Amino acid sequence: MPVTSPSRPERLRLGLTWRVVTLTSLLLVALAVLFTYLSHTNLTRQFTATREEQIERQQRELEFAIRRSEKGLQQLAGLIAASPDLGPALERGAPPSTPEALSPALASLWPSLQLEAGIEQMLVYDDRTRAVMSLGLEPGQSPPPHYRRWVESVMSRELPLSPLECSPECRQYAVVPILADGGSAGTLLLSRSLADVARQTREISTSEVALISVDTNATEATFQPRRLDGWQGRVQAVTNASQSLPLLQQASRKGSLEALAQQPLRLEQQGRHLELSAVPLTSSTGARAPAYFVLISDITTQIHAIQLDTRTQMMASLFGWLSAELLLLAILLRPMARLRRVASVLPPLASGGFSQAREALPLSPRRLPDEIDVLESSTLTLADKLERLQRQVAQRGDELARRIDELARERDFVSNLIDTAQVHILTLDEEGRIDMVNDYLKDQLGAPSQELLGRRFDDIFGAGSGACESCQPVYQEERTLTLPDGEPRTIIWYHSPLKSGAEASLARISVGLDITERKAAEARLTWLAERDPLTELYNRRYFLESLRKALARDEHGVVMLLDLDQFKEVNELSGHHAGDRMLHTVARLLQQEYAHRGVIARLGGDEFALLLHGVDDDHAIRVAQHLNQLFESLGFVAEGRRHRVTASIGIVPFPTEGATPADLMASADVAMYKAKASNLQRWHLLATLENARDELNERVYWVDRIRRALVEGDFVLMVQPIVRLEDRSIRHYEVLLRMRDDDGSLISPARFIPVAEHSGQIVAIDRWVLHHCVHALARLEGISLAVNLSGQSLHDEGLKQYLANLLAVSQADPHHLVLEVTETAAVTDFSTARGVLQSVRDLGCRTALDDFGVGFSSFHYLGQLPVDYIKIDGSFIRSLATNPDSRVIVKAVSDIATGFGKQAVAEFVDQEALIPLLSSYNITYGQGYHLGRPVPFKEVFAFDPVIDIDSVN
Repeated sequence: MPVTSPSRPERLRLGLTWRVVTLTSLLLVALAVLFTYLSHTNLTRQFTATREEQIERQQRELEFAIRRSEKGLQQLAGLIAASPDLGPALERGAPPSTPEALSPALASLWPSLQLEAGIEQMLVYDDRTRAVMSLGLEPGQSPPPHYRRWVESVMSRELPLSPLECSPECRQYAVVPILADGGSAGTLLLSRSLADVARQTREISTSEVALISVDTNATEATFQPRRLDGWQGRVQAVTNASQSLPLLQQASRKGSLEALAQQPLRLEQQGRHLELSAVPLTSSTGARAPAYFVLISDITTQIHAIQLDTRTQMMASLFGWLSAELLLLAILLRPMARLRRVASVLPPLASGGFSQAREALPLSPRRLPDEIDVLESSTLTLADKLERLQRQVAQRGDELARRIDELARERDFVSNLIDTAQVHILTLDEEGRIDMVNDYLKDQLGAPSQELLGRRFDDIFGAGSGACESCQPVYQEERTLTLPDGEPRTIIWYHSPLKSGAEASLARISVGLDITERKAAEARLTWLAERDPLTELYNRRYFLESLRKALARDEHGVVMLLDLDQFKEVNELSGHHAGDRMLHTVARLLQQEYAHRGVIARLGGDEFALLLHGVDDDHAIRVAQHLNQLFESLGFVAEGRRHRVTASIGIVPFPTEGATPADLMASADVAMYKAKASNLQRWHLLATLENARDELNERVYWVDRIRRALVEGDFVLMVQPIVRLEDRSIRHYEVLLRMRDDDGSLISPARFIPVAEHSGQIVAIDRWVLHHCVHALARLEGISLAVNLSGQSLHDEGLKQYLANLLAVSQADPHHLVLEVTETAAVTDFSTARGVLQSVRDLGCRTALDDFGVGFSSFHYLGQLPVDYIKIDGSFIRSLATNPDSRVIVKAVSDIATGFGKQAVAEFVDQEALIPLLSSYNITYGQGYHLGRPVPFKEVFAFDPVIDIDSVN
């Protein structure tokens, strides 16, 4: 059936043809104006450039004319000065009364000079700068004073002078010496006006020329006819005065002469376009005169040519515009009429006028079809398709009725599926009320549909986990459902909207799954993931996460890191089951005392950690002291042995000592090690000023650097001689250790030895040095090497066997190997040190006690220690020459060593004055920078044991 569309009111429309014509007209007119403007601008720029070149050329011609006039005047003066009777006349001394008496030839030449050369003045001066002849001056007029200055300058330099002067008239001068008998007999001065230069310039230039002198002192009445008030000057000379003077008056009112010299001025007079430019007047020496040449050029012809070209361009552009528009209009008239016919056919198509469209657009194929032909053909095709579509709509109506029946059957199937599914299913209307519940949910709740329909979801299933239907279209939540028998079940609900066509709807469907058993399994897994199975305390992962949350909440408190002391001995003496029982006992104690105060965790091994919230530094110290008291009173017994329980506790406040859990745990580790190293207390509070983080980073770096040096052989062996003081012979050397840095420089042992002692790497370093020194001894004859042993190596149970194997493999003489231990290490653990030293001596090696004398308590042990040498501490040797107390102590140590049959070695001998004192005390050997500085091993013995031995290995 035909489809009608509502009619729309007719509006005034501007045809497409006229729109195209109007827009193209605007575009073409704009382009015409633009091209005309660009053409005019280009012509003006070319004309300006041409004028600048012409002005520069005229200025050069003017300057050339001035120089030529100046040179000609100077040459004329030179010819006159060379007159044969002028020089002798001046040498006679008495000034002549008349020019004829001075030089008849010169007097007769004067009229010709005035007429032909334009000479206005000629003056002759004798050698005493007196004017002996003056021609061209007014009767009774004296020469100006500056003439005498010029004459004096020429007489003194014997060189001609060509000055310019414009007061009040602009003149050129030539001052030349008059020579006679090889010397200057006088001076000749000639002058003439620059007006001749202006006339000469006019002859060679197309411009009018004016000479203007600047005189700020002249009154207006003085030179009224040619006075230029704006420039404070006077026109000295001008060509074509009747036309040029008014122009100069007008230009003087528009700007200064200096500005005119920089930028030409354009004026218009009686329909003529004129351009004025100024050239400063300068002499050949570069001196500026208060005068300017002004050039007046007629540029009317050029200006009119530019204007004519611009008008021609504009007229041609407008003609092109009109031609293009007429052509465009002729092209568009017929096609646009066809388009209007197609446009009149389209509205009836909307109301089913298919036959009307076919009558209005008869299909007549063209030989060369255009776009409008395609449009007409497409319109007819559209009419056919719309007609077929209308018939298809009627057929689809019948099909839709059949589909509705099929949907009814599908609905019944879905309803049965929902009721039989073992999940909770319900739907909510747009107001959030239940409007459908499946049978399984009704059975679980033990309620009929009448009690559930119309109620809200939260009224039956309680408050949810915080999700809401406005948060997102599809979401899920967990809720607890209490069954009629009281059993709680955890249900996870999936909510999604029920779409109603293309429009959004607030109605939704909710599907619930019973996950009670899964939640129980997850809870068990969570407990296992957060707890330590042995102690049932929290583990490291949970502790770090708790610490991270505390930092995120900007809380404050302390982290306490506990490390059980001598826990390794419990495992070794009583077994690992005893160690596990001790850990469980400590964990139970911590749980009882501080579980309510924060988080307690076992980090691994024998390390525990406490996270206490809101605890300050003083409170944390009291907790640490209390823990130490609890551990002391614990009294742990295993396998019949009683083990003392102690712990080293590192305390770190947060967030002041770290912004991340990793930083805080690293700082706590540093504090715990400081507590272990402390002899006063078993706890240590890390403060910000301790730079703990930097210390930790440096310690980690040096631990890795030492490990790499041991593997890659980056250690360097140095030797320092031990000199026999009696004859200054050297048969003993102490071996010192350095590390080679990445850039080849040597690193002092003070940088890495403390870290090695702390990390336990010092034992490996001692063995590395022994290995290379013993192999080096095998290649040396009659030389002894002294090697330092650390305190930790005294506890190295495999040291004796390791040394015995080295001596056997290398075939070195053990008598030439001296092992040194410090006095502090020997006294701290006397029995161990005595046993190690004795076992070393049993192998044939010798021993030495280093840094002796620091503590006098060691005198008691000196006789019992199996050592061969006593090395007196350098602090006493350095002050031996000035401190009486040091002399008493050194002498006493030497006497005691002699009494026990041991030889004494003085360390830090840094001056010659100490040697007689040491010899008087019966000290056998000396060592120090005065006797010999440490040098690389290779420089003394011509081979490097590190490189040679490692290459052999």
